[in-house]
Amino acid sequence: MTQGAYTNDDPADGWFPESVAAGYDGPGGANAPEVVTPVVDVLEDLADGAVLEFAVGTGRIAAPLAARGVPVSGIELSRAMAARIASKPGGDSVEVTIGDMTTTRVAGRFSLVYLVFNTINNVTTQDGQVDVFRNAAAHLRPGGLFVVEVGIPDLRRLPPGQDTVPFAIAPGGDSAGYVGFDQYDVVTQQFTSNHVTVSPDGTGKFRCIPFRYVWPAELDLMARIAGMSLKYRWADWDRSELTADSAQHVSVWEKNR
Repeated sequence: MTQGAYTNDDPADGWFPESVAAGYDGPGGANAPEVVTPVVDVLEDLADGAVLEFAVGTGRIAAPLAARGVPVSGIELSRAMAARIASKPGGDSVEVTIGDMTTTRVAGRFSLVYLVFNTINNVTTQDGQVDVFRNAAAHLRPGGLFVVEVGIPDLRRLPPGQDTVPFAIAPGGDSAGYVGFDQYDVVTQQFTSNHVTVSPDGTGKFRCIPFRYVWPAELDLMARIAGMSLKYRWADWDRSELTADSAQHVSVWEKNR
């Protein structure tokens, strides 16, 4: 089983080089219309002018939002991911800056900054996550909104002595088999997302990505440090109520006026 980089992968692209970007826009999953449309609906409703997406990726959300007439800019670390935005409907109007969302600044003030699909967890230190909030606040006009979509750590599934939670198992058969599991360190809040794919011929590929999980209350404190306060918190993009059984949350903070 291998974990090597492809020859056309650029180390500067971090965990999302060409070998990942090439398959990122596959059908279904996070790219399915029933997943994308509710996100775009809420962001369009919250926007009151230009918006900025942190970690814009391949434009999964930014392009359809721009196609609705919302002025969208983005910050993205991976050139391989960002290169795919312009080819999507609406993507040619998305202004992308290559850089790190913890520090990179773009010109202008925005009505809305958003960070979706668990990407706050890609920042693997608490200080770095605070910097994300500070950078969002720096781009917002007074009264502007910062939106984060992120999962709630699934630690209730961990019995004493266990540190691993599987989240997907797909038997192979005539196609590639897949196993996905998260491994947690409950002391440091570090965890890894592990992906094992086995082809029908028996060859395999293993990919391990580091993250830092963060609790809703911890995010609220980060927002307070950055001069923002909680405005909304939902269990999903349908704006349903957050409960003890919710697997994720969508939180909206307002920059203090």
